[in-house]
Amino acid sequence: MDNEFQVSLYDMVWCVSNTIDLISPTLFGHHARTAFIAAAIAEEHGLSFYSQRNVMLAGLLHDVGALSLQDRLSCLTFEDDSRGDHAHCGYFLLNSFHPLAPIASLVRYHHQKWQDGAGEFIDGQPISPLCHILHLADRIDALIDKKREILGQIPKVIEIVEKKSGLMFVPDIVKTAKRLAKKESFWFDVTSSALTCRYLSEKFRAETIFLDIDVLLELTKTIVRIIDFRCRFTATHSSGVAMTATALGELYGLSPFDLKKLRIAGDLHDLGKLAIPAEILHKPERLSAEEFNTIKKHPYYTYRILESVTGLDSIPEWAAFHHERLNGGGYPFNFNQDQINVGSRIISVADVFTALTEDRPYRSGLRKEGVAAILKPMSSNKDLDSEIVDLLFDHYEEIDEKRRNAQIEAKQEYEKFTELSRNKAA
Repeated sequence: MDNEFQVSLYDMVWCVSNTIDLISPTLFGHHARTAFIAAAIAEEHGLSFYSQRNVMLAGLLHDVGALSLQDRLSCLTFEDDSRGDHAHCGYFLLNSFHPLAPIASLVRYHHQKWQDGAGEFIDGQPISPLCHILHLADRIDALIDKKREILGQIPKVIEIVEKKSGLMFVPDIVKTAKRLAKKESFWFDVTSSALTCRYLSEKFRAETIFLDIDVLLELTKTIVRIIDFRCRFTATHSSGVAMTATALGELYGLSPFDLKKLRIAGDLHDLGKLAIPAEILHKPERLSAEEFNTIKKHPYYTYRILESVTGLDSIPEWAAFHHERLNGGGYPFNFNQDQINVGSRIISVADVFTALTEDRPYRSGLRKEGVAAILKPMSSNKDLDSEIVDLLFDHYEEIDEKRRNAQIEAKQEYEKFTELSRNKAA
């Protein structure tokens, strides 16, 4: 029935975490391993299940604020002397969604050094011990050579961690980690990605929050920021697509419930771009054939990641098929018109329209005549649905104003975000 819609917050966190890790083979699994190590230390330390769950969720998203590939790779350097800019960015990205606010503060201070007790406070305020557990878990994973057998590495990992006890890490938490490190099974779990994911799922999934469609709409606003805020030129794209798609869907006669799903699909349509290096996404020059082939992966990732989330109904298809074409000439699945439903067709038109009307590094947004010169032939060639394209031009000024206002609001949010994160990291 309409409005019966529940999605696990745990599943949504996993989908974002897994997508981020796809950016590089070097990074793959880092979030999950850190989450597992942190939760295991918290349990061994005698902390509550609630604390274990929160530090696990924080582990899954702890580097979400590392907006470039270089930022993310630098996070794997054991003695990272950066100011923790990515941690502050991560905090501001997560804190606006109430269910994630408890983990946002953990992400914010997950590089906080202990400094013989001085690191217990920030600006005179105590920080959660979970921040220090997450810090140690993150650094332990950075020390592991993923290409080598694990048990032979344990003495060296423990030796390095012990040397930093009191300076980088809380001594009591180091003692807990040493007790845990005596269990070979712990290290086997850490380095067996499928088993790690299954363990975390079995332990924590049933206890997580379930989101109805209105709360999921709020969460997608956070995910949009994670997707789009990697570059000022695309900081408003998903918001523009979501608003355009919703306006087209309403004119098309979709139900209020389907309009909410369409809005979510528009917000998430570029989720897979988290797996594409920003250096390629925002390259001002013409892409090489190899770079364009990399770009073509993003709707595939959007679909595969979203389809793993139970309860999303048709949202994965609506979100991910925006580069498919009715004539079969799209990508990555090469679907034809019989395989592309109306939600996907609406998102496709909204995506092209928004891309044409917004400013890009190499050109200003096009006016109506310029948009028509591109969209009309795409309609005639059956790249896009002609009925939906006609609907757009029949209500062009109304839809364009909604798109523009949504992107102005998103731009203001982006500017506020960059200013806050810059000031806090300074």
